[in-house]
Amino acid sequence: MLKLTFEALEMLDAIDRLGSFGRAASALGKVPSALTYSVRKLEEDLDTLIFDRRGYRAALTPAGKLLLDEGRELLQHASRLQSEIAQTAKGWETELRVALDAILPWSWITPHLDAYFKEGCLAKMRISEETLAGSWDALTDGRVDMVIGATGDVPNSALFSSQPLFDVKFVYCVSPKHPLARANEPIATADVTQFRAIAIADTSRRLPLRTTGLLSGQDRLVVPNMQAKIDAQIAGLGGGYLASWFAKPYLKSAQLVEKRVDTPKPEASLALAWRSNTRGRALAWWRERLRDAKPPK
Repeated sequence: MLKLTFEALEMLDAIDRLGSFGRAASALGKVPSALTYSVRKLEEDLDTLIFDRRGYRAALTPAGKLLLDEGRELLQHASRLQSEIAQTAKGWETELRVALDAILPWSWITPHLDAYFKEGCLAKMRISEETLAGSWDALTDGRVDMVIGATGDVPNSALFSSQPLFDVKFVYCVSPKHPLARANEPIATADVTQFRAIAIADTSRRLPLRTTGLLSGQDRLVVPNMQAKIDAQIAGLGGGYLASWFAKPYLKSAQLVEKRVDTPKPEASLALAWRSNTRGRALAWWRERLRDAKPPK
């Protein structure tokens, strides 16, 4: 039975890269005759030529190229597997999957990511965005290992652990050309209800969908992400609450105006959350890093 070993694949790879049996033998610490014998034995086992030896440089035949192309993928996979085994043995996850809630801007997490990579943390990072109940849903469903910026009540406190981040203040904003931009303050709830609200779609797949900052009977335009919400409000398509850190630059540039309402949206507490049975040095790093994290400016 043919046994195509990783050693044989490494041998073929060296011959192809270095262009000759002699240089490959030297690089592998073998004598050229032993390398030549190994290749001929492999060719006999496969009943096909792997190298065309007629020229100055050892060239792969079409069959040899196919073998080496597929073999290199196996070598890369084996190398990754060895690294991941060593990484796991040291207590590192192979990958940490994180949901960043849409309530937080991407610019807020980048300095933390920079510190993570500069400190040589080994787990790969995979970051997705979730909104409202979607953050808890992603954690419940096992799509992520950790959520940053989760809001609302913990769905099942027996399954999850959490630690507080900071609070978020909300600002009701409209375009300067929106009718409410000229309304006397504080604006009555009944007056706000007459105009369309811009809301972000909840990304939950299984947990009940949530809404926030919407009034009963109010028309609404549901958009896919935070930037779409901001753009829609700037365009005068409706009003809505924005986290103060999202609203600030647009209020400063006068693309949006802040309006006081008689029933303002209360501040919300953001949390870092993870599954209680999750362990690993990457998760521990983020828990410690964000223990005293400052809110976006």
